[in-house]
Amino acid sequence: MNKSVQTSRWKPTPLLAGSAAVHLGAVAATLARPRLWPFALSAVVLNHLLLSAAGLWPRSRWLGPNWTSLPPASGERGEVAVTIDDGPDPEVTPAVLALLERHGARATFFCVGERILRYPDLAQEISRRGHAIENHTQRHRHDFSLLGPKGMEGEIQRAQESIARITGETPRFFRAPAGLRNPFLEPVLCRLHLRLTSWTRRGFDTVNRSPGDVYRRLSSALRGGDILLLHDGNAARGQSGAPVIVEVLPRLLDTLQSRRLKPVTLRAALAS
Repeated sequence: MNKSVQTSRWKPTPLLAGSAAVHLGAVAATLARPRLWPFALSAVVLNHLLLSAAGLWPRSRWLGPNWTSLPPASGERGEVAVTIDDGPDPEVTPAVLALLERHGARATFFCVGERILRYPDLAQEISRRGHAIENHTQRHRHDFSLLGPKGMEGEIQRAQESIARITGETPRFFRAPAGLRNPFLEPVLCRLHLRLTSWTRRGFDTVNRSPGDVYRRLSSALRGGDILLLHDGNAARGQSGAPVIVEVLPRLLDTLQSRRLKPVTLRAALAS
């Protein structure tokens, strides 16, 4: 179950608290009995492998709170969040906005700060149409999960400032590039009052060129409370040459309507 409220005070998860204990124990054991150093080192290595696995699993909560679905009350009302990453894109985003408008749907756009500054009119149009723009870092660095605390905070803070400067709204949610992270991220998000968000299911529409397959991945077992992931930036092209999201979105929105599910922004789900 997701927590709908996140305080600005960081609290280590059991995994992180246990990791600290392993490191302290390894040091103490080595100092007390130097011959135990191979066992102490093995314990530390295994611990780091576990931490790495947690960071490589985007939907994991081992490193801190993580929205993988909407709050229970939102799900019970049949609300679903359509989230769209990596934009804005001057070719794809206008078509996406037109489709959302035609269906009366609201979406959450996890935007890259540099692209917000490059296409300010498009970013403002996203907001004007009632959609939410959230933080997807300033540059969408592929090595984001390898950064230390200062590097992560710089990327996230700059995106906060870029988005607020152009749209007048400060993001409340954050999604890491590719969903990958490390133990340094959650303390940074707490300081910036951001909530980490991943997804319930994704269509892999940056690499999957089959609109039918992307649709099936997103619509399989679809229910209230789901968070769905699509891309307007870095969108794959189908055989027709059209961006996959443009081919998938009308069918997906029709399916939501037929199942009496309502697309809402993450902010709307949080507020309710």
